[in-house]
Amino acid sequence: MQHSADIAILGAGTAGLSAYRAARKHTERVLLIDPGPLGTTCARVGCMPSKLLIAAAEAAHEARHAGRFGVDALGVRIDGERVMARVRSERDRFVGSVLEGMRDIDAAHFLAGRARFTGPHTLQVAGPGDEAHVVRAERIVVATGARPEVPGAWRAALGERLLVNDDVFEWSALPRSVAVVGAGVVGLELAQALHRLGVRVRLLGRGRCAGPLTDPALALVARRAFETALPLELEAEVLSVARESDEVVLGWRSPAGERHERFDFLLAATGRRPNVDAIGLEHSGLAVGEHGVPQHDPQTGQAGASHVFVAGDASHERPVLHEAADAGHIAGDNAGHYPAVVRHPRRTALAIVFTEPQIALAGHTHRELGAAGLAFATGRVSFEDQGRSRVIGRNLGALHVYAERNTHRLLGAEMVGPAAEHLGHLLAWAIGRGDTVDQVLAQPFYHPVIEEGLRTALRDLRRSLDHDPPCDDCRPGE
Repeated sequence: MQHSADIAILGAGTAGLSAYRAARKHTERVLLIDPGPLGTTCARVGCMPSKLLIAAAEAAHEARHAGRFGVDALGVRIDGERVMARVRSERDRFVGSVLEGMRDIDAAHFLAGRARFTGPHTLQVAGPGDEAHVVRAERIVVATGARPEVPGAWRAALGERLLVNDDVFEWSALPRSVAVVGAGVVGLELAQALHRLGVRVRLLGRGRCAGPLTDPALALVARRAFETALPLELEAEVLSVARESDEVVLGWRSPAGERHERFDFLLAATGRRPNVDAIGLEHSGLAVGEHGVPQHDPQTGQAGASHVFVAGDASHERPVLHEAADAGHIAGDNAGHYPAVVRHPRRTALAIVFTEPQIALAGHTHRELGAAGLAFATGRVSFEDQGRSRVIGRNLGALHVYAERNTHRLLGAEMVGPAAEHLGHLLAWAIGRGDTVDQVLAQPFYHPVIEEGLRTALRDLRRSLDHDPPCDDCRPGE
């Protein structure tokens, strides 16, 4: 079948749907192409089901540790089937909401199938069954998302005993034991949740840090916190993976020595790969860079000076929902404007990890500031003795806030501690507005709240700006 469109959009995830809505403001000749399953990564296998599992884990943890408040919750029992039933049920509601929103898409605007470039303006789409389609599009948006990246040898060795995060949310009950390899955001969140739900867990990380923190002092705080909170081994090298009957035998080496242990499953949280390797980019005429992604401008989405635009996780940049939505809007809007593309400022960077303690990064990271050679100062607070944190028994972690020495303007912040999901937002908003330290300190801080810890860090930052040497924090690690 032959199709013609002004704008073809590859992928109906968060970025693709956002691009579709933006493109529709310019033309009705839009074609959204996706092989399925529909429902977005966030709703199906990412943000929402993982937070449902974490919520159950937090409830179990709080019940077990209520004794610190003089409240004894006796006989805490975790029903794994009920836990996973709620995870799947609520997950399906979120997916259903996405699908309900997609019903507004004109059937003439949607094509089910997997698209591949056959030329700069032509796509071959393999549809369900033996359907074959050829699409000619004046402009094309690549919003094909990303997928978990797993060593091929592990798949061959373990079969269905090897999992990625997508598989976890299809469980009907909790397993007895899981080895998690990869101590980034996904591995850290899932490993801690499963550990708190009574699953025997071993989390292995290749690097020296757990999670995305770049500030060396904070990374050390986080490492100590998570090594206490769950069975975690960092600087670990996987030596062997094997399957014996229905068990995984995992061998690794770390500073603690060399070990072998048996588990029901191995959960690979070893990163994600952009879905651009099978879409025929070699026929598109585009220059590609790292991870095979077309070289493009994040503020326009445009690949070079071409008619192709890149958005969402396919770009391998800021893999979080609101960023994918923003990038999709930018790409779809500029595909409509093409060739008169418009540069769109991106929102202040914000990343949150829903562990306990939580992690947040807002604005520029410590590593980015050091690499840029900016003269900046750091304000610090520990939550160990912070009032509200001690009241609720979550007095763990620290916050570092960074400001430019010349202007006193806030540049960024990193944090591991309580309520990081909320403090991260406050800081991202202040950084995005271009606020100075004094302007933020002029705002109200109620008592007693965790936000008072932010005020303490800002006061420390103010003193550092006034009195410390000008190279206090010019380079990471100083």
